[in-house]
Amino acid sequence: MHKLMATSTILEHELSELRLLVERQTGVVLDCPNSQLIAHVSDYIEVQDLGSSAVLFERLRSQDQDPANWSSLLDGLINATTGFYRHPGALNALARQVVPQLCARKSVDGPSPLRIWSAGCSTGEEAYSIAMAVCDGLSQGGSAPANITTPSGNGNGNGKTGRSGGIADNVNNSTGVKPVFSLHIVGSDLLPRNIEAADRGVYPQSALDGLPPASIRNYFSKISSPSVLCAEGETERVSRNGDAIASQASRVSCTHLLVKPRLRSLVTFNCMNLARPGYIGRFDVIFCMDVLPHFSRAQRIALLERLHLYLEPGGYLFLSQTEKLASSNLNFRSETFDGYTFHRKPLAASAAYGR
Repeated sequence: MHKLMATSTILEHELSELRLLVERQTGVVLDCPNSQLIAHVSDYIEVQDLGSSAVLFERLRSQDQDPANWSSLLDGLINATTGFYRHPGALNALARQVVPQLCARKSVDGPSPLRIWSAGCSTGEEAYSIAMAVCDGLSQGGSAPANITTPSGNGNGNGKTGRSGGIADNVNNSTGVKPVFSLHIVGSDLLPRNIEAADRGVYPQSALDGLPPASIRNYFSKISSPSVLCAEGETERVSRNGDAIASQASRVSCTHLLVKPRLRSLVTFNCMNLARPGYIGRFDVIFCMDVLPHFSRAQRIALLERLHLYLEPGGYLFLSQTEKLASSNLNFRSETFDGYTFHRKPLAASAAYGR
């Protein structure tokens, strides 16, 4: 009854205002039907014990609105598709073309970290995929200078990386040459629940089905979990020694894998609203895949301008192949590698854009 009463008080003009407030505060355009939005808002009002839509809108209109409230309201409305190596063309271009160029430049310019941002990383698969692609690319030999070090890719646990704010500790490699920079990958997402999942680094085995077996061995460890959600939607509780103690319906195998520490040490995760981002430094590479379609045109242009600003001169922006630069005023130069197109900020761009 409470839910029905809350639903009946949500008026059409309130839904229009809600869509406008969400777009203004987060950049996200809610394109779901009114019926879905009403049901979601009604559930939110009930779970938050707000009593009525009037209380909700009073909070949303407040200048002092807690950003976390926007995230909790949008949780379940933003359907982001994610997965490991979901954009293989981009990761191939990153590992084989972009990173070697950046390595060569940094070897000449002097010690500095290689910084990569996965903007809109969802539950972390993209950020970890970037880390794997970079590590694999650098470990293949000949694709990067010998004085660049990444975690060992042989799966024997000898990689001497440590967790230090997501920056891999520099170590000597087999050539005896001291590395000149470290690797730091940042993953950000609007929803705290996504960041919590990314930070845990635990994924069902089915999520890694597309990865080569060698990559799974190198970068993941099998684990057992006290509570596992099975692929068919059935829940099986497991005791600490791995014995099943309760199950619903038929028993289902639910193997999970944990990101190994030497890969995990390269990545840090943060909640971030891309419509109002906090400044977290400049990056050599930014991945912003499948984010722009969720934004209005005005918010797309504003976001691309910020991403341009946050790139180091000579840095690279990766978008999915269905996305285009929304403004011709941005100083990017498109490049293509093996059929994949990405965008480079010219080295001279710093003067025009206020570095």
